[in-house]
Parts: sequence; structure tokens; C-alpha cells
Amino acid sequence: MNLTHGKVYTLADFVARFGGEVVGDVSTPVSQVASLENANADQISFFSGARYRQQLQNTAAGAIILGPKDREATNLPRIVCDNAYAYFAKVSTLLNPDVESEPGIHATAVVEDSAQIANSASIGAFVYIGKNATIGEQVVIAPGCYVGDNVVIGKAARLHPRVVVYHDCLVGERVILHSGVVIGADGFGLANEDGRWIKIPQIGRAIIGNDVEIGANTTVDRGAMEDTIIGEGVKLDNLIMVAHNVQIGAHSAMAGCVGIAGSAKIGSHCTIGGAGMVLGHLELADGVNVSAGTLITKSVSKPGTYTSAMPFSNHQDWLKNAAQLRHLDSLAEKIHKLEQKVNELERDKP
Repeated sequence: MNLTHGKVYTLADFVARFGGEVVGDVSTPVSQVASLENANADQISFFSGARYRQQLQNTAAGAIILGPKDREATNLPRIVCDNAYAYFAKVSTLLNPDVESEPGIHATAVVEDSAQIANSASIGAFVYIGKNATIGEQVVIAPGCYVGDNVVIGKAARLHPRVVVYHDCLVGERVILHSGVVIGADGFGLANEDGRWIKIPQIGRAIIGNDVEIGANTTVDRGAMEDTIIGEGVKLDNLIMVAHNVQIGAHSAMAGCVGIAGSAKIGSHCTIGGAGMVLGHLELADGVNVSAGTLITKSVSKPGTYTSAMPFSNHQDWLKNAAQLRHLDSLAEKIHKLEQKVNELERDKP
């Protein structure tokens, strides 16, 4: 189902805001975005490549967003631009603005006297705001959130229901924290003495940069002694674990169920696919792309795509291949001996 939020734009309106070129009727009205399969005449969709050509031919959309090489792929009114997917995202954001929240503090919220809350902020029901916390202009804190002592939340940040931000942590401007996010819980710091674990106090902070978005039930632990730092524009999916003292560079993105172990450093503009893992104290250079399900066991100094996951196969075939993996070392030794024997035979030739 595609909801319409009332305001209707034309293709000319989009081009005036976002650039690009209209081919066809510039006055084509658009009230919402939709997929090629489900779009109606007052909706706009995007075309991203040959695999969707049949859907493009059959679509009932009123207009299409596409790239220069696909300019003539349809006769529908269209916007031609360099990055169709990004353009579609901008159009969708324009057509689907955030629901505005009224400024003020709900009667059931508990706000410590020393907290500073901007007049334009919106504090929902059953929220707790700790001592000396600072809540910036236009911040929205949804019902059931906890904001600890000395926390700073920057302008226009949005905390969805049941977000927890522990004491002393910093959250930047325009940050989005989805339900169940925990910022600044203790890192997994333990010392073993005589078979028993001794907890190491985690005295660093978690610092979240501007324009970061963090998905539901993702956790970002506070540093052990230094800070855990999430850089500007980072996007984290749901159910991600970011351990203590991790640093993630600007504009990196990670899909669901990724795990980053303690003190790892991830560069800028990196991507990590779903369920990818990075071991502790490793460093990834800027521009590293880690494939889904990949385990990174040593530092990566050059940009590029790295993959360790085995391709799936029929179970019986997989069992046979897995059995061979157990003998790789002995097979390598046999091959080495065979190479030596071949070299000896070559030398003995008349």
C-alpha cells in the first residue's frame, strides 16, 4: 500500500530541486513513489538496469527516474539523471517528510532539574532525562527513552521509542536512533584471575557523529579508557554489535548482524555486508568492501572488495568438499613433493 501525504509535485518541481532533465511532459503530477510493479498513474518509480526491463515495459507508473544510458528505454515521462537510485531517494524524502512533533515535555516524562532542554524539543511520554543532560533544538525523543547524566544530543536528532543513551555519551546533529538502540553500554572488558572473571570498568564514552543512522536493536558500547567513535554519516543496520573502542570512519555502512570486535578501526567509505565480522584490534583502510558473511582476521591496508564466505551448494556436495578441506595440508605437501620430483626429472633429461 502506498500512502499519499497530500502534496502533489510535478516533474518540473523535482528537476528544479534536484537537477536532472525531464523527457516528456514536465507537468506530469506525482503524489508518491512506488515500485515498477505496483505504481499507479500518479506515482513515480525508478529503473536501475536490464534485469527490470520487462517490469518497466509493463508498469503503470506515471513517470520514471533513470540513467542516461536508459534514456530511451521507455516512452513514459521521465527524469534522466546520473544516479537514479539516489535521485529516487531524494524524491521519496520530499514526498514522505517526517511527521512533525509538537514541542514540549509530556506530563509523564521525568526531567532532572539540571538538564537543559531546548524549547523546540519534543519529549514524549515516560522519557527520563538525566542530570546535566543537554537536549538540542528540534530534537524528538519518543516515548519510553532513557537519556543518562551528562548526555548531549545535537540539533534535530530523533530517538525512536525505547532508545537508551548511557551517561556521558554524545549524539550528534540529525542523528536517527531506531527502537531498541543502546548507546554506551559497558564494553566486554574482563580480566581472568584464578579462573574467575574480574570486570574492568569501562570509563570511555560513545560518540556518535552528525547525520548517523542506527537501526533497531543495534548496540554501540562505550570505550574501556578511550572513546568509541562513530563518524559522520555512518549508516548501521539493525542488530549490529559495535564493541568498545571501535572507530568507524565517515560515511561507512554496515548491513544487519555485523559484529565489530573491540578496538577495531574501520576506515571511511567502507561497507560490510550482512553477518560480516571484523576481529579486534584490526584496521581496515578507507574504501574497503567486505562481502556478506565474511570474517576479517587480519588488517586490510588497500581498498577493494574482500570475501571469505564459502558459496552454498547441495548439502551432500558440501559435505564432500568440507571433508577435503581437512586434508588440504597433506595435499599441499604431496603436491610440493611431486613438484620436486618433476624438477629432478627435468634436470636429468639428456
